[in-house]
Amino acid sequence: MDKREWNPGSLLKLSGSYWQTCVLHAAVKLDVFSAIGEERYTAAEIAKNLDADERAAAMLLTALVAMELLEKKDGTYQNTPAALRFLCKSSAEFMGYMILHHHQLMNSWSRLDEGVRTGKPVRDRGSGGDDTWRENFLMGMFNMAMQVAPKIVSSIDLYGRRHLLDLGGGPGTYSIHFCRQYPQLKATVYDLPTTRSFAEKTIEKFGMADRITFMDVDYLNESIEGTYDVAWLSHILHSESPQNCIRIINKAVSVLETGGLILVHDFILNNTMDGPLFPALFSLNMLLGTEAGQSYSEQQIMEMLAGAGVKNLKRIWIQTPNDSGIISGIVS
Repeated sequence: MDKREWNPGSLLKLSGSYWQTCVLHAAVKLDVFSAIGEERYTAAEIAKNLDADERAAAMLLTALVAMELLEKKDGTYQNTPAALRFLCKSSAEFMGYMILHHHQLMNSWSRLDEGVRTGKPVRDRGSGGDDTWRENFLMGMFNMAMQVAPKIVSSIDLYGRRHLLDLGGGPGTYSIHFCRQYPQLKATVYDLPTTRSFAEKTIEKFGMADRITFMDVDYLNESIEGTYDVAWLSHILHSESPQNCIRIINKAVSVLETGGLILVHDFILNNTMDGPLFPALFSLNMLLGTEAGQSYSEQQIMEMLAGAGVKNLKRIWIQTPNDSGIISGIVS
């Protein structure tokens, strides 16, 4: 792989790239793309619809055109196909909630130097904060999982499996997709009480209330009930210290039958700890928001699983937007 060639121009481009980020965040907060929809409007019309200053709105629209998220013709603006697909609230593939969640993280990222000096989190609130914060986080996680889950389900064989433990499963998005793929499967989702309402509405929306149960439990400190033949741990280890990861894995293994399958889905670093880029950056995000969370390497996760008595460990390679991966194993 060719190394990037750094020079003053490329360094300044990287340094100022947050300007484009702020343009995108502002446009999503103002709901510019939904306001335009499939129509064409002038800057004055868009500003009026947004209750915004006309001059300032025109400047924002110019930047969005330059970023190729909007198109301009004869003094009017319209969404690009990508903006219609991913940035309009009416779209089933709307990614705006995750973008708003990223916006909520910006203040803590501006204090990264402080986090590195102290080794302590600088973010005071997370998904359990105020209602808007929590909605953006939960909806963002749901929308991302809706994009990724079909790819994952098609890569994992759960034929003959009967009961899935979805630990830290949020609204149950992955459980829903696994159960849709495998009619014989039922699932139990464990997550915090603040997630229950959203989870139950989501499960009901997909017609899965008779097959998916939600348990509002702090799975790190409380017991897991029942017996399962497959456990799904998606994006929960990165929030915890190595010691707590081992506790979580051991809890999951303890309720799996002999021959049970355990699956860990996360942002996985190379064993050389030099990439990929997103897991490396996400590890810093965990530094800023948790006491001891981080991204882990394939080897580190496999060693945790092996320590819990899991055999036949292997990496399942999938193509996702953010370099997530899956490690599987069998309980002997």
